[in-house]
Amino acid sequence: MDNITALGIEEYFESILISEWEGLKKPDPEIFKRSIEQLKVSPSESIFIGDHPENDVKAARKVGMKGIWKRDFQWGNVEADIIIDGLEEIPLVIRRM
Repeated sequence: MDNITALGIEEYFESILISEWEGLKKPDPEIFKRSIEQLKVSPSESIFIGDHPENDVKAARKVGMKGIWKRDFQWGNVEADIIIDGLEEIPLVIRRM
């Protein structure tokens, strides 16, 4: 959450859930389902941005969300809907969706 606040991009999000704050641990699909329920949208209308290929991107995609991977060079090829190199790219990516 500190990264989002520091970048000044909170206004682009209608909902931000932190798994630890919710008492869940990714890749538990419940964290993704809660966000969808909060927003009252379908999974296909939702995106999830994360830096872990399995716990973030793959898990979000399993429930039908679009998965955006924030590239981390410790991982090889990652299957994601969109790949970004930095959080500052998020506003542009969202506008293009």
